[in-house]
Amino acid sequence: KDMCSVLEAVFGNEQHSAVYSVVHSRSLEGRPGLRLLGKIARNTGCDPVAALDMTPEYVKAILEPRGMLEHPILFITDHQRPEILENLLADPDIGPNIRLIPDEASWVGGDITLAV
Repeated sequence: KDMCSVLEAVFGNEQHSAVYSVVHSRSLEGRPGLRLLGKIARNTGCDPVAALDMTPEYVKAILEPRGMLEHPILFITDHQRPEILENLLADPDIGPNIRLIPDEASWVGGDITLAV
């Protein structure tokens, strides 16, 4: 598969000039993921679970200062926490810009390229 296939599926011919953000919602599979986030949090001073919960406030706190709330927000997920997408879609600032990756276009290589 083409590494840019997800970009092409979402943006078509505009893939080379697209300005977007990616929300990468993954569960990190329980305790090992929580340990990893805890270690990162201790080393950086970041919240140890905010990146797992992806609340609208958390996402806005990251994107707004960078002027990215006016651009598409692509949502990559492992589908284990559907409430995260539901909460983001319900937010008046974030919801209108959320774009879902079509299931037929989503694959590890394409998702990684999208998030680079």
